[in-house]
Amino acid sequence: MAIVLGKPGVDGLSEAVGVLREWQHDGAPWQLHPGDLGWFRRFGAEATAEAVRTWSRDDRVLAVGLLDGPTLLRLTIAPDAQRDEELAQQLVEDVTEPEHGVLAEGKASVEAPAGTLVQDLLFEHGWNADEPWTPLRRDLTEPVEYPGMRIEVIGPEQAPVWSAVLRASFDGSTFTDKRWHAMAAGSPYADARCLVAYDDQGDAVSVVTVWSAGRGKPGLLEPMGVHRDHRGRGYGKAITVAAAATLQELGSSSAIVCTPSSNVGAVATYKSADFQQLPQIRDCYRDA
Repeated sequence: MAIVLGKPGVDGLSEAVGVLREWQHDGAPWQLHPGDLGWFRRFGAEATAEAVRTWSRDDRVLAVGLLDGPTLLRLTIAPDAQRDEELAQQLVEDVTEPEHGVLAEGKASVEAPAGTLVQDLLFEHGWNADEPWTPLRRDLTEPVEYPGMRIEVIGPEQAPVWSAVLRASFDGSTFTDKRWHAMAAGSPYADARCLVAYDDQGDAVSVVTVWSAGRGKPGLLEPMGVHRDHRGRGYGKAITVAAAATLQELGSSSAIVCTPSSNVGAVATYKSADFQQLPQIRDCYRDA
């Protein structure tokens, strides 16, 4: 059977999320997580469906991609298909040819798990290694204690608090309360939690969202931010430890996060929260 490129549509998003859940396991190379689709869901169900691509053979999904913007495809592949030659060849063709409806012409990047055949073939086709990213992981088999500050799991009523801190954590952020509600309406959010940390004065100072992929599987932190007016006081570490504790309560085997290696402050924050730094990864990119 030939490899079929598809778009799942709104009705098919839950299936794509379910496949991603199945593929998560400790020890796997860094890959697309169901929480990545959950976080993208802030743009709405239709936009998320429009950004997702699947590659199937004989009605079995073998690869899932998320267009995280028009020039970046975040791709992962079924564990038993990562060296599948037919699949890899089709993936390369689909990301190379603009008329296939994946990546447009010009400069573009593909994030694929290290060690996959598609990554090897992209390099053979003249793609290059992009800037390094640092994955980090905290094992959750040992107890994790919440930090000694007020941490709240927020619901719809507190969405404005979470949204305001996130906007204040990232320059140029356009996050809104409406986007929080859109995110929370998606199926991945059933196993997610948004946390807010408060200082001794009762001010909201840092936030995080954690995404479970199911019991016994790695859970993702995406995003985590500290209010620009409250940095340098350990609030990033505190909310990160709280994130790990929350994922442990949800049954996750580990907590994972990835950040640009150039963001040395973020790497240091995660390491201070007992996350172990893993080998750097790099996207593949082509010039315009």
